[in-house]
Amino acid sequence: MVTERGLQVLRAIVQDYVETHEPVGSRSIVDRHSFGVSAATIRNDMALLEDEELITAPHTSSGRVPTDKGYRVFVNHLAQLRPLSTAQRTAIESFLAAPSDLDDLMVRTVRVLTQLTGQVALAQYPSFARAHLTHIELVALAPTRMLVVLVTDAGGVSQRVTPLPREIDDTDIAVLRARLASLITGQAVSDASERLDALLAAPDAVAKDPVLHTLAGVIVEELGAFRQERLVMAGAATLARREQDFRGSIHPLLEAIEEQVTLLRLMSEMVADEHGLAASIGTENASFGLGEASIVASNYAAPSGTARVGVMGPTRMDYPSNLAAARAVARYLSRMLDEDEASR
Repeated sequence: MVTERGLQVLRAIVQDYVETHEPVGSRSIVDRHSFGVSAATIRNDMALLEDEELITAPHTSSGRVPTDKGYRVFVNHLAQLRPLSTAQRTAIESFLAAPSDLDDLMVRTVRVLTQLTGQVALAQYPSFARAHLTHIELVALAPTRMLVVLVTDAGGVSQRVTPLPREIDDTDIAVLRARLASLITGQAVSDASERLDALLAAPDAVAKDPVLHTLAGVIVEELGAFRQERLVMAGAATLARREQDFRGSIHPLLEAIEEQVTLLRLMSEMVADEHGLAASIGTENASFGLGEASIVASNYAAPSGTARVGVMGPTRMDYPSNLAAARAVARYLSRMLDEDEASR
């Protein structure tokens, strides 16, 4: 069991080590923090923390550094998050103001978060699997080229240019739009896919109207993309600048960034607290091949459910500041999506 003062000593060690990147000794704790006890007493507290495997000696010096378990206890006992400054909050509001569409909003979200934290920023797209299609538009770009636009009630937009098997005119476009709209408008993404699959499976579908068959196939593919989980990231270059903060290689992190599937699964499985905040630290990520990294995240609300925005970096990170930044960005993102939904 760790005493209350022991937790305060652990907090001091984590804060000082994150700030200085140097092992923390009892004398520096006494000098930098107001514990009101001697260095010998602090050494006893540090010995108990070491027995609990919350801190360790990186070499033979008297200084200690937090272990992954120590970071976990520190995060679990955070009394409060470090508040963002007025300038930081203003930066979030100005950076996320008036996005052109959801993609633009998500890109802006990770860019401002990596600027605030200096870490790799991650944001899950809202899930469109339960969204309903509200609109389909067909725009002729040429007699045999068509732009297909799909819109959902959760803010998802798909645009796809496709070649057509024959030339069509404005009358053909109106008929095709009406036929497709009657099949999918107002339908959930999965139901719309099933309706179009049935159309494509009809034995005479191609013979009756090859253009309709082509467009239905394109729309099915786009609806499949709506059901896939998506992740947007920014700040991968920060890993190279912070490589000395990692005990081992950063290559697994770079591979995870490139593939995304691992990060999507990890972010989805992180357990959030009652405030919607989650952290997965060091060895807790070993099964994902990311035992050198920590991820902190905050839930945000979207019309179709909740998703997460957060940052990934070395275990030696400023957890209170990073969690506060993720929470602030998530709250603003929730507000933007709620206002967009209300305006529909």
